[in-house]
Amino acid sequence: MGKNKLRKFAEMEQLPNVIQVPFGALETSGFNLRGRWHADFFGNSNPIVLELGCGRGEYTVGLARKFPERNFIGIDIKGARMWAGAKEAHLTGLKNAGFLRTNIELISRFFAPGEISEIWITFPDPQMKKTRKRLTATNFLEMYRSLLADGGIVNLKTDSPFLYEYTRRLVELNKLPVKANTADLYGEVPAGSNDILEIKTHYEKQWLDRGLTIKYLSFSLPKETKLTEPETDDIELDSYRSYGRNYNSPQ
Repeated sequence: MGKNKLRKFAEMEQLPNVIQVPFGALETSGFNLRGRWHADFFGNSNPIVLELGCGRGEYTVGLARKFPERNFIGIDIKGARMWAGAKEAHLTGLKNAGFLRTNIELISRFFAPGEISEIWITFPDPQMKKTRKRLTATNFLEMYRSLLADGGIVNLKTDSPFLYEYTRRLVELNKLPVKANTADLYGEVPAGSNDILEIKTHYEKQWLDRGLTIKYLSFSLPKETKLTEPETDDIELDSYRSYGRNYNSPQ
């Protein structure tokens, strides 16, 4: 492991806005903030919004700045990436932004039922060959629904035509209430999406550099709906790959 990565890990241990719980401790003792995030972490009763797979935390930080009346938590397992957003939030005094280092599959151990008001999924791996690993698959949606308050919203922002079409079909098949839906976010600007146009992640800039369109789908998860997977055999697979991790988009 490089010295720079080791330095970032060491800094993460000291940042007050970062939560890291060893899996062994989670197994034996549970998580003391579960159901207590409002009172014991943020110190207010404002709605809590999660960004899953937050990467460098651009959305977590950007949304926290734009909506001071809400609390935001960026979640990722890659601590060296998360370090950038966590450090920026700390140094700028952004009190409504926190970060949790864990696998997304484990988030129900960290949050109580109804504790979350909204979820953002920004540019995840489309997992074209593994349905159960897609962050908008029914197994994940069931988990999100258990954590979301009534009327809670899931937002997907993606460059992947495959993941967008898969999720769109899932939402349509299960008759989930749609808040916004566009295959070209910056070309169509659907109602209610103006606020998110100002925030672009590192990977989003890569796709825009290539002339690709950004897809955005926002929907809610009614408690009583039984979720069913859609047919996907006819969905065309994505034909491109991301740039290397050291690629820098033109400003």
